[in-house]
Amino acid sequence: MTQELSDPLDGGLGDLEESGPIDFLIIELPTDRATGDAAFPHLLDLVDRGIVRVLDLVVIRRHPDDTVTAVGLEELDDGSTGLEVFAGARSGLLDDDDLAEAAQTVEPGRTAVILVYENTWAAPFALALRRNGAQLVANGRIPVQALLASLDASDA
Repeated sequence: MTQELSDPLDGGLGDLEESGPIDFLIIELPTDRATGDAAFPHLLDLVDRGIVRVLDLVVIRRHPDDTVTAVGLEELDDGSTGLEVFAGARSGLLDDDDLAEAAQTVEPGRTAVILVYENTWAAPFALALRRNGAQLVANGRIPVQALLASLDASDA
């Protein structure tokens, strides 16, 4: 990897004034096919190119009886995707309450990857805004399904 991952011992956040926006994803996977072989190489590529920096990567499993357990990365990776570089990627941003809340978004019997990452590509832009007194007051995402529905409606 050309970019160092956050060191879980130093909090991994560095100088927050110079950081890019920090986002999170909760990715639900079917437990019987909970592997990252198709998707996680793309995450590694984003890190390699300096587009994102992984701050936290945690895997949990919500069992049918609603108990939640931590899952090791080795259960998602046979060694071919390079996910071992994320072992121990913990910034301290996620606590037990956050993980419990994330687990509630996952269907019982499924596995989830909780990913917290910095958008390093946006750091210079965000820093320039902050230096000029600007602040982000809202953000959001438009789901692909909503975009496709909108395009279909405009074609009709």
